[in-house]
Amino acid sequence: MDETEADAGSATGDEEQGTKRFRAKRDAILSAAAEAINEQSAKGMTFADVARRVGLNTTSVTYYFKRKEDLAAAAFEHTLDQLLAMIDEAGHASTPRERVRRYLALNMERLARVQRGEERAMAVLSDLRATEEPNRTRLMNRWREVFRRTRGLWGPPANRAETDLFGARAHVLLENTFWLPVWLVRYEPDQYARVEARLMDVFDHGIAVPDGRWAPQPIDLTHEESEPGRAAFLLAATRLINELGYRGASVQRIAAELNVTKGSFYHHLDAKDDLVIACYRRSFDTISDAQRLADAAGGTHWQRLASTIATLLDVQFAERTPLLRTTALSGLPGVVRTAMVDRSNRIARRFAGTMMDGIAEGSIRAVDALVAAQALMALQNAAFDMRKWAAAMPRERAVAMYASTLLFGLFDDRALR
Repeated sequence: MDETEADAGSATGDEEQGTKRFRAKRDAILSAAAEAINEQSAKGMTFADVARRVGLNTTSVTYYFKRKEDLAAAAFEHTLDQLLAMIDEAGHASTPRERVRRYLALNMERLARVQRGEERAMAVLSDLRATEEPNRTRLMNRWREVFRRTRGLWGPPANRAETDLFGARAHVLLENTFWLPVWLVRYEPDQYARVEARLMDVFDHGIAVPDGRWAPQPIDLTHEESEPGRAAFLLAATRLINELGYRGASVQRIAAELNVTKGSFYHHLDAKDDLVIACYRRSFDTISDAQRLADAAGGTHWQRLASTIATLLDVQFAERTPLLRTTALSGLPGVVRTAMVDRSNRIARRFAGTMMDGIAEGSIRAVDALVAAQALMALQNAAFDMRKWAAAMPRERAVAMYASTLLFGLFDDRALR
């Protein structure tokens, strides 16, 4: 090799090293941004906070991302890329059951690495709809691709009914893996394999006994509002926060939704955090009311569980009075966020208690009730996003089909009969 060739080789090597350093630093910034988004939401994230997390100054971060919105969009895109990679790997398995099993395993392996400090958590996607253009359209198209490929884990649908059912299954599977990090922290890392097996058991065989019938009894949740004006604010805020996340649903947007002034908002609530807390309390109270009234009505514990789930799904699909999704959690102060998760866990434990009693009486299959209860929380929590899907069919059919995903399992065709 002559001198010219040696110089060229050295230049190429330096360029490759520079590219590797650039990518490594960019990946570190994206990981730090994901952490900040998960704690503060995309709108609450700041360049200064991200820079602090990676040991840089703010100017260094802007070298990689000129605008905060572009950094948030890149963090979301990184999450979507990771999801697509896991879905594609799972898709190589030979049957729908094995594909779902592999997808769950890949998620559990990732969460174990996060717990060991070998990898940082992905950015939660709750603020995706609140991103600005042109990022929003690109990201939403990417999300639709995630959903489409997840639905494809069940293979090509033979008809419209299968398309609808596979769509419900895909949504419940995705939402359960998104909800996992919230409750998996309650388990020791050496229990992750057991949790994975018990959750897959629910996905595989459902909660109902093999001959369980779907015959829920509607629960009347209507009651007189002591402050109708305040209730209207809570419902408008819930819808907007479900759509846009905590930071995206500004006080001005909520007031505009009701065609009133911002001053009217502060007549009913002192601050935006108070609004979100009130929305959560209303939602949790609705779930607790459904559970309590189902118990008061009597019947088998399977009947009580089915009636509760059917009632809550009907509430979500109706859209008029939806339950607040967990999307607002990342924007709340830490102490408040912890209190909301604690209330969610208390409700989950009541679901677990119903299942334990049902197992004892023989009306519910022997499942890990604590794991199954968290799966049900994800099911009813996320149903708001499927309201357009539900609107395309009779409400009772939509409720039965969506509920079947966990009550009868992700591979049971009873919902098609």
